[in-house]
Parts: sequence; structure tokens; C-alpha cells
Amino acid sequence: MRTPGVLIFGLVLAPCGWILDLTSTVSPSWRTVQYITGQPQDLVLQQGLWDICRTFTTSRTVYCNQQDSEYFANQVVTTSQRLMVTSLVINLIGLAVVSAGVKCWSDRPPNWTVTGIGGFLVFFSGILSLIPIAWFTNMIHNIKSPSTDIRVGYCIVLGYMGSLMNVLGGGSAGAATGRTAGRRQAPPRSGPGPPPPPPPTSSDQRPEPTRAPTWKASPAAGPPPRPPPEATTM
Repeated sequence: MRTPGVLIFGLVLAPCGWILDLTSTVSPSWRTVQYITGQPQDLVLQQGLWDICRTFTTSRTVYCNQQDSEYFANQVVTTSQRLMVTSLVINLIGLAVVSAGVKCWSDRPPNWTVTGIGGFLVFFSGILSLIPIAWFTNMIHNIKSPSTDIRVGYCIVLGYMGSLMNVLGGGSAGAATGRTAGRRQAPPRSGPGPPPPPPPTSSDQRPEPTRAPTWKASPAAGPPPRPPPEATTM
């Protein structure tokens, strides 16, 4: 059976979204802080979910593994860590379930129930990763910072793109599953025209009247004999 194009579209978007979300999770650039008091003017502090790096605009020198216990203890950061990791795990499970349901490597028809479950998991992972990214973006200026020049890092952009890809990929897989299952359950139509008459009921069926048997003479026997003449009296 040919795989629907909408399902192929979802199978392409979901892995791309997972890669973007993984990059957003591990990269140390959810926000950037510049022009820190008492520090060089070219210093840029890049803060992520797991690491903090010091970079300089005038050189390529990068110093990571910077300590900031107050930043990592913030509720927004700790919650975002858990949600992003959970989203990545659920996305992997959803991709495995969708692949098992589609069975692209064999000629067997896809299992649409399994494919629909996998699409829902991918869709849910996209929503789950979108929540911490939007929350961190909204609270980016409320997290304590050594400077007032705070900007959004590239990890936020990658996270938004990956989350939207997962939502679209999971939704496409679910839409393809629902449409194909609806086609299989719909009764076949013979074409335009009036519907056939209903079958007769028991009240409409009347017994046919019986006919008396008729006797026909055989042509070989000839005409019937004539009666003898009556005698006359004088």
C-alpha cells in the first residue's frame, strides 16, 4: 500500500524537530548578557540550561563551565531542564512507534492505530517543549543578571522551530491516519441513481389464486363418439 504524502511529510518534520530541540537543550545560549559592570566591554555571557560560557566579540576565545548557582537554582531554569529532556524522550518514543506502524521497509499495509498513537506522542512532545521555551522567553528579564543588556539567545529560536516542526509532524501523522481509516470504513458507492426498492414485507406477499385444471383432448384420439338416435313412436 502506498504511504500517504501527508504521513511522509510528518515523518520528515519530526526528526528535524527533534534535532533542533536537542541542539536547543544542550547549547549554552538561551540568553546573552553584555556590558557587565567591571568586566571588559567585549565580554558576552551566554547562559543556557546546563552551562554558562564567556565569549568575546573581539576574539574567538570561549570559556565554558562557568559557575552561577543562583542562576541554575531559578525555577524557570530547573523546570525547563526537566521539560526539555522529557520532550526529547517522548519524541524518540513517538518516532519509533510511527516507524513501526508505517512499516516502510515491507510490503504489508500500515497499522493505522499504531501510527496514530505515535503521531500523538510526537505532537505532545512538541507542545511539551514549547512550554518552557515560551516561559523562559517571557521571564528572560526577570531572572537575576549582572547587566541590564539582556538578549534572547539562538537556542530560543531553534527551540521554537523544533517545537513547531514536532507539532506539525505529529499532526500530519494523525491527520493521515484519520483520513485513511475513514476511507476504509466508508461503504462503497455504486454510482449516481435512484436507490433500489425495498424488499417486500410479509404483508405485501399475497397467495396466488388456484386455477381449476383444464382437460384437453388428445389430437390422436379423434372427435368424441356421437350418441345413438332416439327411436320414434307411431
